[in-house]
Amino acid sequence: MSETIAVVRASRPNFLVLAPLCAGLGVALAWQQGEPPALLDTLLVLVGALLAHAAVNLLNEYEDFVSGLDLITRRTPFSGGSGALPEIPEAATRVLIAAFATLALVIAIGLYFLWLRGLPMLVLGSAGVVLVLTYTRWITRSPLICLLAPGLGFGPVMILGSLIALDARLDSVALILSLISLLLVSELLLINQIPDADADRKVGRRHLAITLGKPTAARLVGCMLLASYGALVAGLLAGWLPAWSILALIPAPAALWISLRLPRVLTNPSQLNTVLGVNVAVLLATLALLICGLSL
Repeated sequence: MSETIAVVRASRPNFLVLAPLCAGLGVALAWQQGEPPALLDTLLVLVGALLAHAAVNLLNEYEDFVSGLDLITRRTPFSGGSGALPEIPEAATRVLIAAFATLALVIAIGLYFLWLRGLPMLVLGSAGVVLVLTYTRWITRSPLICLLAPGLGFGPVMILGSLIALDARLDSVALILSLISLLLVSELLLINQIPDADADRKVGRRHLAITLGKPTAARLVGCMLLASYGALVAGLLAGWLPAWSILALIPAPAALWISLRLPRVLTNPSQLNTVLGVNVAVLLATLALLICGLSL
C-alpha cells in the first residue's frame, strides 16, 4: 500500500489540472468553430493530456531519485518534487513501471486519433512523446530548450494536437492560444527552477536559473508572464479572440505584482513561496478564464 501511495504522490496530482486546462483550450475552440466534436473523442483528448502530464512527472521523479537530486533538494510546495521516493525508496521500480504504463496509454490514445486523422496527428503526437521521454535526462542540460520545451508541450503540441484530434481547424485563434500557453507554462517551469538551482547544478543540469543567475531568471519570468497578457491583448485587438476572452485579463494585476515582487524575494524562502503560489494561481485562472471566454 505504501508503494502505491508513493506512485500516486510521484505523479504530483496537485499539479495535473494544468494539462486538462491546456487541452481544454483546444476543446473549447473546437466547439466554438461549429459542430460539437464527438463526446468520446473529447474525453479521450482530456484523458490523454492528463496521462501525458502524469507520465512526465513520474519519469521526472524516478530520474531525480536515481541521480541523487532528490536527496539534496530543498523542497517547496511548488518545486523540488514530491519527496515520495526518498521516503519510500523501494517504490522506485513501481514508479518507473507506472511512468511507462501511463505513457503506453497515451500512445494508445494517440494511435486511435492517428487512425482517424492521419499524418498531422503523427507529427504532433510523436513530438509529445519525445518531450516526455527526454525532458529530465537530456532537455534539462540545454538552457534554451529547457525553457521552451514545457511551453511547447503544453502549448502548441497539446492545443494544436487537441484540435487535430477533434477534426477542428488550425487558425489564428489556435496559434494565439498556443503562444499564450507556451509563455505561461515556460515561465511557470522557470520560476519553479529558481529555488532548485543550486541543487540542480550539482547533478549537471543547465537551465537558465543556473546559467543566467537567479536575478536575471526572475526578470525573464516577469517578461514572459507579462508577454502572455500582451499576446492576449493583441489577439483581442486583432479580432482573433472572441470578446469574452477579455475575462482572462482579470489576473493581470496579480501577474504584474509577481513580476515586480519576484526579484526582491529571491533570498527569502517564505516570501518566495508566496510568489510561487500566486504564480500558479494566476496561470490556472488565466487558462480557465480563457476557456470560459471561448465558450460564452
